[in-house]
Amino acid sequence: MNNKLEELRESGLDTLYPVKTKISVGLATCGRAAGADRVYEAISRLLAGRGLDWLLAKTGCLGFCAREPLVTVRLPGSPRFVYGPVTPDDVPRLLETCLTGRFTDELLLGRIEVDENLLLDAGISLVNSGFQEERGDGAPFFWEIPFYRNQVRVVLRNCGLIDPSSLPEYVARGGYRALALALDGMQPEAVIDLVLDAGLRGRGGAGFLTGRKWAAARSAPGTVKYLICNADEGDPGAYMDRSILEGDPFSVLEGMTIGAYAVGAREGYIYVRDEYPLAVATLDEAIRQAGAQGLLGDNILGTGFSFHVSLVRGAGAFVCGEETALLASLEGRMGEPRPRPPYPVESGLWGEPTCINNVETWANVPVIVCRGADWFRGLSRDAGASAGTKVFSVVGQVRHTGLVEVPLGTTLEEIVSGIAGGPPGTAQIKAVQTGGPSGGCIPAALLHLPVDFETLAEAGSIMGSGGFVVMDETTCMVDVARFFLEFTLDESCGKCTTCREGLLQMHHLLEKIAGGRGTEADLATLKELAWLVQEGSLCGLGKTAPNPVLSTLNHFCKEYLAHVREKRCPAGVCRGLLIYEIVQEECTGCQACLEACPAGAISAASDGYCLIDAGKCIKCGTCMDVCPAGAIRSR
Repeated sequence: MNNKLEELRESGLDTLYPVKTKISVGLATCGRAAGADRVYEAISRLLAGRGLDWLLAKTGCLGFCAREPLVTVRLPGSPRFVYGPVTPDDVPRLLETCLTGRFTDELLLGRIEVDENLLLDAGISLVNSGFQEERGDGAPFFWEIPFYRNQVRVVLRNCGLIDPSSLPEYVARGGYRALALALDGMQPEAVIDLVLDAGLRGRGGAGFLTGRKWAAARSAPGTVKYLICNADEGDPGAYMDRSILEGDPFSVLEGMTIGAYAVGAREGYIYVRDEYPLAVATLDEAIRQAGAQGLLGDNILGTGFSFHVSLVRGAGAFVCGEETALLASLEGRMGEPRPRPPYPVESGLWGEPTCINNVETWANVPVIVCRGADWFRGLSRDAGASAGTKVFSVVGQVRHTGLVEVPLGTTLEEIVSGIAGGPPGTAQIKAVQTGGPSGGCIPAALLHLPVDFETLAEAGSIMGSGGFVVMDETTCMVDVARFFLEFTLDESCGKCTTCREGLLQMHHLLEKIAGGRGTEADLATLKELAWLVQEGSLCGLGKTAPNPVLSTLNHFCKEYLAHVREKRCPAGVCRGLLIYEIVQEECTGCQACLEACPAGAISAASDGYCLIDAGKCIKCGTCMDVCPAGAIRSR
């Protein structure tokens, strides 16, 4: 190992695996939103008050967002014990468990054990299914907590385990060994061949082979070439990139530096959403530290190779996640896509060859360089052309929301019901929407499908960047289609007539159907408009925006027909189709609903009970909210 890296590694081991008790608090955005900063302050005050010389550390998101704030305790020579959700009031009790060594508490989620040289040596297993003393096979990576047990954390290998602002801790976990290997013993073409052989595909949505993109950029004429990390994550409910940047920024920088060496770039940019202030601050610090230690900038590791990275904040336009719109924004122009070809690898930023990959793609590169193409391909479960793992943010109607990393080829059922725990109530899963606002809705009957690029496309959806929205039987699929179409309509740049006008007319039709004014002819028009938008739009936003409509029409046609034929919303969600009524046998005559009704649609009958005039009712639901007896129903 390079002498500089060896020094950093030794320094990192002192804080990553100290000889005294260490308490770590997850202070990523999800943790802070749940109050982790107050928990951290409470622990700090209590340690100072007790005069305890323990180490208190900050870390990123461990992924189990449903149980934030998460606190990890590690005594020297013991596994990590994970607690959550922890409040400031829980801190004294938590401290007592550390002092007594009795790690039993209702807040205890379980144990994890991770080897200090984790993940980067070929032959080490990443399968998380127990403890060393239980398995006896010498594997160094164990998660006792059921949420993690069937995950394979490659991209998330350091998130929640290291201080993201500590370069030495990243190096102590094997960081920058891949860069040293590439710069010291590999030709650029060999690096490209390795990534191509590994089958790494872009994790930002399109799934294009990363090695092929790199090869095209390297062979493009010109001496000036650029490298870009697309961190403009804008999908509703998706936060994979944000968590990686907040929890392990050096893995992205290392991957970019390896990529720059491979394609011949000397300058790179990270285009990150301005709505991610913590990720921006973490990246700023990581870039500063890497530069100060000779891992960015001129003459990296004394090899003569130079690579500079700049951070650019996006303006919040969803369409700038499309690579040509992103380039326009970087150049100071309006973020609008342009026709291709030429592709960015031929003519990108300021007309020069430019290689663009997303955060998760870059974070995979160091592990591939260290462990090889065969190992990376072997991670997936018979996923054909889909190699490696994928990070998903699982939100919606499940018990355990959070970040999940699984081998490609894992079934939807294993993710939704296995890892995420299935629906929290008695209602059954109805559908899973994959791929963000432009993804399709896959019905529960197809949850046996494996998650890979081709299978999801065949089911009418997309992989996208990895957002999973789980919906149960209380969800109206017409309303879901309307919601996601409204988002893409708002975020369309308006350059293409088909996208601008087609999405608007599709949205009008969905509003009409949800309001009880739709016809079967409108359903046919919806399909025709969807085809026109897909075929006539320039960029991926327009080409995929109709997916929620088409997939719900395909898989949930009966629900649409109930709206247009029976003027009924089976899920009881579409307000325009609801009918409110008062159950006389349960009405107490308190007249709370009469006083609260903003439309004057409720009157008192001669017997003192209340009645609703359906002609005046605006279906706001206020009456249901204020009725103390629960005597008002909607149908």
